Amino acid sequence: MSNAPNPTSQQFVALVLAADRTGKDPITQHTGAACKAFAPVDGIPMIIRVLDTLMACEQISTIILCGPPESLHVHCPELKQRIASGQVSWLPNLDSPSRSTESGLSQVPSDTPVLLTTADHALLTPSIVQNFLQRSLAAKSDATVGAINQNIIAAAFPNSKRTVIRLRDGGFCGCNLFTFKPSGRPIVKFWRKAEDLRKYPWRLIAQVLGLKTVLSYLFGSLTLHQALTAVSEKSGVSIQAIMQDDPRAGVDVDKVEDLALAESILKADS
Repeated sequence: MSNAPNPTSQQFVALVLAADRTGKDPITQHTGAACKAFAPVDGIPMIIRVLDTLMACEQISTIILCGPPESLHVHCPELKQRIASGQVSWLPNLDSPSRSTESGLSQVPSDTPVLLTTADHALLTPSIVQNFLQRSLAAKSDATVGAINQNIIAAAFPNSKRTVIRLRDGGFCGCNLFTFKPSGRPIVKFWRKAEDLRKYPWRLIAQVLGLKTVLSYLFGSLTLHQALTAVSEKSGVSIQAIMQDDPRAGVDVDKVEDLALAESILKADS
């Protein structure tokens, strides 16, 4: 009998991005919370919901929270207590998601895989996370991204409006779930380059996807696999989509309508 460790039981460090990107966030304005991450979802701050989910996952050894600013922690005593007790490590957020991610990765041993998610993923469950991590470890790629077919979300939540990427093989929504194996970390530098070029759309398209891929998309012939292959070739990091089947994986709380949907789902589940 082999005593080799099971690769799908390897532990991750979870990195959670929790910075407001605008002074006029609709959730903050609607709820009166000090920042978006502290907005209550069915009575519990959304960041606490995400942390509770991650703490319930046996494959996660450590949680690093990037943001919100330390000056705001007084408005969420539960978070302040968790940071003080060492349950959660806190870092100040930087001026973009990719730079915050780089900062978080610098605190993680280079041989440790990392899960990246966001503080507004209020419907995240331990089963969604565990399934994503196990399948990501088994994937023959350097990095993975969670995605879900829009039809799954539409069937479960017909009134929900999600951002959809329409490709030849279907419409897809992101799930704010990513993993980086040690060999996948360079994708963050590629991501940072893309952020820096966001004011120059054609340069961004050329460097991130390439003209051939863009034309395929415009003519409706681009598949999800082809899109990820193009990014993999440009970045030097192989990326694989991990398709989700739980519709809650594709719902984050960005708009007031999302908040109402999340609360209705949580009430129905309780």
